[in-house]
Amino acid sequence: MEYIGKNEQLIEIDDQTGKWSELTLLPEWEEKYYNVYTIRKHGKWVMLKALKKEYADDPTYQAMLEQEFETRYNLAHANIVMVNDFEEVPGVGKAIITDDAYGWTLRRLIDEKRLTPKIIHRLQTQLLDAMEYIQENHIIHTPITPDTIVFTEYSDNLKLINVGYDQVGSLSEQDTAEDIRSYGRVLNEVLDKLPTSLPRLRKIARRCLESPSPYRSIADVQLAVEKRNSGQIFIFLCTFIVLMACLLLWLVLIK
Repeated sequence: MEYIGKNEQLIEIDDQTGKWSELTLLPEWEEKYYNVYTIRKHGKWVMLKALKKEYADDPTYQAMLEQEFETRYNLAHANIVMVNDFEEVPGVGKAIITDDAYGWTLRRLIDEKRLTPKIIHRLQTQLLDAMEYIQENHIIHTPITPDTIVFTEYSDNLKLINVGYDQVGSLSEQDTAEDIRSYGRVLNEVLDKLPTSLPRLRKIARRCLESPSPYRSIADVQLAVEKRNSGQIFIFLCTFIVLMACLLLWLVLIK
């Protein structure tokens, strides 16, 4: 198996049950309070997110990890890595168990100059779909970056990792604006590495980074990517309603 990170570190664990094996630390996925691992659970590859040793016994950080599990466990989207369980793992402690993101991060694809038209298309569709889902569910999270975007090996499908930390009653304008800026930064970085210019996407990226941005939500960004805007949709709906009214009137008159 080829992992999505580099400099992986295989860790020996003492598991008498045979449930867990091949624990591997992924240093590139390290967060401030957490480590990320791959491991076999009953022979199947999964991923773990657990507190670093210096935080593992602190109730405050334990509560943070559990809160993240509860938030992420309720997410269900094809382009977000799914959370499966929260359990004790030998050599790691309490850990969030997720599906294995088998593939490569966008960061690695950028660094290795392996960007393809399919990947660009996924950023315009699947990434925005996942980000809109996060906003619709009022999820507070760290900024989305090329390091938290994974493309699967066999189909190049996009997956977001480590997206959900807390769920609130409603997102603030600042939370929504940060998502838009994150998308603009990701898009800009990818466009900088392409051998060709894509002026329409570059314009969208620039507008995402404006302060204030003309986009008020990820849904607005989607409309821009699809070459539409809310005004055009409103005109289309009004035209459709008028045409339907005329049709109904005509049917009444010919009876």
